[in-house]
Amino acid sequence: MDIIKTIEAAQTRDDIAPFKVGDTVKVYFKIIEGKTERVQVYEGLVICIKGAGVSKTFTVRKNSYGVGVERVFPINSPRITKVEVARPGKVRRSKLYYIRDKIGKDAKIKELISSKKAD
Repeated sequence: MDIIKTIEAAQTRDDIAPFKVGDTVKVYFKIIEGKTERVQVYEGLVICIKGAGVSKTFTVRKNSYGVGVERVFPINSPRITKVEVARPGKVRRSKLYYIRDKIGKDAKIKELISSKKAD
């Protein structure tokens, strides 16, 4: 194995919970302000996953005070503490860029209902 592949293998993370496009996730992101360090939770809809290997990223979109805000997170970043799936979504696209143009109820994604039967 060459040097680049060994470095990439050392930097990839496998402790991130699996999620997919359409899921509503909570990203626990470490923010460093001077000497203090805190964890900020960013909750929103995953609208795309791009790249592969070390450079894999995902984009999360949320509405903040009526304005759509998107943020791109690298999956293998050491600043991401954890990613938690709040609501799994049911979509038929790999990129949900059309959500940017939707307003209100139109921008909702159907929730994936688990196939477990209630007894």
